[in-house]
Amino acid sequence: MGSCLMLFILVVLTGCLTFQSEIFDRSLDDIHLRFCQFITTAFLQALAWGQLALVSAASEGFVGLIACVLLSNLGASITEVAKDALVAEYGQQNRIPGLQSYAFMASAAGGILANSLGGYILLKTKQPKLMFLFFSALLAVQLVLSLAVREKTLGLPQPLKYVPGLTIREQSIARSIKKQYLDLMVCIREERIYHPLMWFVASTLIVPVLSGSVFCYQTQCLNLNPSTIGMSKVTGQLVLLSITVLYDRVWKDTPIKKLSSIIQILYAVSLLLDFMLVKQINLKMGISSEAFVLCFSGIAEVIATFKLLPFSILFARLAPLGCEGSLLSFLASAFYFSSIVSGYLGVGLASFLGITSGDYSSLPVGIIIQFMAALVPLGLLNFLPNSQSSTEKER
Repeated sequence: MGSCLMLFILVVLTGCLTFQSEIFDRSLDDIHLRFCQFITTAFLQALAWGQLALVSAASEGFVGLIACVLLSNLGASITEVAKDALVAEYGQQNRIPGLQSYAFMASAAGGILANSLGGYILLKTKQPKLMFLFFSALLAVQLVLSLAVREKTLGLPQPLKYVPGLTIREQSIARSIKKQYLDLMVCIREERIYHPLMWFVASTLIVPVLSGSVFCYQTQCLNLNPSTIGMSKVTGQLVLLSITVLYDRVWKDTPIKKLSSIIQILYAVSLLLDFMLVKQINLKMGISSEAFVLCFSGIAEVIATFKLLPFSILFARLAPLGCEGSLLSFLASAFYFSSIVSGYLGVGLASFLGITSGDYSSLPVGIIIQFMAALVPLGLLNFLPNSQSSTEKER
């Protein structure tokens, strides 16, 4: 899975440099590059899910399954690039601060609906292929809508007017990518951007993730039904939606330094929920393991995901004009890169502690190490600005 996510990062990084490249074909005069990315992602993911639903070799063979996962992650990565850049650009163009909050709300609402529908179909039919077919149909609808909508309806500046007789802009692809790279590097080297970016990456990277070991413990030792663990994702998305609304209504004017300290403390404390489950403290409190997992299993993951929101808004405010899309795409790639590194650190920690499918006795120790590592970024809060006014962009 880590290798699949590495592909995700590669495409996100590529998108940082090429999202704003002004290269178009005659046939794309009305659609343009932004929506071409949504069209591409819908096609790739529909193809991957459709193969899992209709082609037995793809869903049953290891190689076919990995190929479909890679294809799906490729499509998801393009979506991430296009979404972050489009939201940042549209928000700046129309002077809508904090538009990322609404994007997070929509994403969480979609997660709730998708997980609920997937779980319902799986419980009723007991056939995963029907679920795959349903989601491929949804992606086909997305593809049709993306083809039908024209970018000019968004009111964004059009990067290129078609000139008869020319299929590409005079500027070469290499020169365009080089310019994007240089602009992005100049942007990142600014201290007001570099310091918060370093803190954000470090706060995620240094915490070893033991979610795989905890999942195996839940299924192998507690013998929990996979549907219970799956429904915990719905609970997590509900929590994400709730705290995003709360952030937009109450916390959006809170200085990033104070807000990050609160989020990091909550994240560290939420890791101890797994400790309570492993030590069966929940049973002493009269809470069954099924109910505990359903309500609290995904809280730490949700908080880690939510941490991206205030930093997205911060960097959208700090980014120089014209660089919002590239910087937000780079932030996404940095987040997923640090998440993958923390995942590998978790695998290494589990191996070092001797946590195996037959022995989870050291899992509580690993969770405590997780908790302590999550507190380390609190000592580096000086990298973050003290107030919102100190982060305002110079125009």
